[in-house]
Amino acid sequence: MRPSWDEYFMEIAEVVKKRSTCIRRQVGAIIVKDKQILTTGYNGSPKNLEHCENIGCKRQQLNIPSGERHELCRALHAEQNAIIQAAYNGVSINGGTMYVTTRPCVLCAKMCINAGISKIIYNGEYPDDMSTEILKEAGVELVKFK
Repeated sequence: MRPSWDEYFMEIAEVVKKRSTCIRRQVGAIIVKDKQILTTGYNGSPKNLEHCENIGCKRQQLNIPSGERHELCRALHAEQNAIIQAAYNGVSINGGTMYVTTRPCVLCAKMCINAGISKIIYNGEYPDDMSTEILKEAGVELVKFK
């Protein structure tokens, strides 16, 4: 049976997350506009830096719970990498939809708002309720994938 557009794009985000180098949580994101994929992103270290899967996770070593102390993580989130990829390549994502395998954290939510993302469709949960609050306040549609 032919998948719906949401099923199609979420399945692609699930494939994108397989590139993740995070040892705690693998996340994939894609940004779509007019049924066209504009960018992809997965969580991992910045270019030319060692990956956590190679050197270990500082947050894990310090027993920091998921969703806390983002500044100690050397990796970028999938949503951040998808937005950065758009900027790097000069692609406008204003009015786009982001499909992401986990509900965005508050940092990624703020970036999505300022990047002009109008809708976020996510699959898994993330322990950061503030992201939901600010996305709602900003008028970004947040949809839990079925």
